[in-house]
Amino acid sequence: MPDHAALIDEIRAVALNAGAAILEVYAQDFAIERKSDASPVTQADHLAEAIIVATLHRITPGVAVVAEELAEAGGLPETAPERFWLVDPLDGTKEFIARNGEFTVNIALVENRRPVLGVVHAPALDVTYWAAGGHAFRRRGSSAATPIAARPVPNEGAVCLHSRSHADETQLAAYLATLPKAQRVVSGSSIKFCLLAAGEADLYPRFGPTMEWDTAAGQAVLEAAGGRVTTRDGAPFLYGKPGFRNSDFIARGR
Repeated sequence: MPDHAALIDEIRAVALNAGAAILEVYAQDFAIERKSDASPVTQADHLAEAIIVATLHRITPGVAVVAEELAEAGGLPETAPERFWLVDPLDGTKEFIARNGEFTVNIALVENRRPVLGVVHAPALDVTYWAAGGHAFRRRGSSAATPIAARPVPNEGAVCLHSRSHADETQLAAYLATLPKAQRVVSGSSIKFCLLAAGEADLYPRFGPTMEWDTAAGQAVLEAAGGRVTTRDGAPFLYGKPGFRNSDFIARGR
């Protein structure tokens, strides 16, 4: 298998290709279906995933791919391999349906339970974040890529991101009560991890269910930028868990 530095350009390229397919659907009227858990899915989810999965199988033959829509159609592996891809072809489908632009393409490589390479592409915002080899970058449109770094979390006045669609208000309010003068900012999808990685926010507490494909790419970017993601009690946030299901977590800057 190619090393991470050799892979990252191809993974960025396929994320952009998937994003272009998503935007074609975004520009039209589109149907909304419901999955077994009642969450929404659209043609854009399916088109983007097909593009990504085909490319991953081509460039990394033999490496398992765990992807959201594949999981819905065919189930999940009983156990996680040592190395596998996690794909969310359209993270933030509710944001996509609301047409607010805050949706992403997430692709991550997991090795030994940790995300070691990740790409987060926000097609409607024309911005891409990625990480490989311990370095994190952002590119806006056709401008040059620039390194990004998380900032130290301040003792007071921390900018705390939370989801529009999934906030558990009781637990979130209790957490914020422990932070002097915390500022709340709503943000969709895995963009939250990337804002932390770019030093534009400080904390992202998540109380409630997520799947591993929701978080792995963002975590890879954030950790390469010097931030960290832990369980609520401070333990490492690892992958390949039963059902590929996440517990609560806290993402933070330095």
